[in-house]
Amino acid sequence: MTSPENRRITDLGTLKAIAHPLRMNLYRALSIARVATASQLAEQVDEAVSLVSYHLRKLAEHGLIEEAEAQSTDGRERWWQPSSRGVTVRDEDFSDGPEQVAASLALSRTVLEQRTELHRRFLDERSAWTSEWRTASIGSEWFPRLTAEELKALGEELNAVLDKYDALGRAAESAGDTEGRENVAVHLHGFPFRP
Repeated sequence: MTSPENRRITDLGTLKAIAHPLRMNLYRALSIARVATASQLAEQVDEAVSLVSYHLRKLAEHGLIEEAEAQSTDGRERWWQPSSRGVTVRDEDFSDGPEQVAASLALSRTVLEQRTELHRRFLDERSAWTSEWRTASIGSEWFPRLTAEELKALGEELNAVLDKYDALGRAAESAGDTEGRENVAVHLHGFPFRP
């Protein structure tokens, strides 16, 4: 059963497993679908089912996904689900050596590239969405001057707000209220920089 909490990744093997671009794509697709087969995911990521099955098994070896209850009567299908609501990776867990730092950086870059591609796709397909969705989409940038403690507090508050809306959406879906609901990506980046 999928844990309602994020899983904090603290070991190098698991970090390397999810840092692989295809595995990260599969993990994201499975998180959105909540339950899927290798063939369903292969169609989404445009890869061979055998390759997708291999990478799903690797994610499962590290406890990132798990087998799910069958959603059909076809006993040959293997169903998968995320083992937790999401994953968390913190710098302090991977700063002890060059290999750890490199693996953490690889994951961060993979996530950034995939988020950018997802947003680029929305921009390219924006005209296909209704005016209601185009108006509701968010594109903002702020440049506050904060301390590290204030930035951390801001992140915690924003996470709490997003958790609230995620819980509302999940509860509504569980109650059968799917009318007008779409997958929504919210990407937040807060980091120091110098001009």
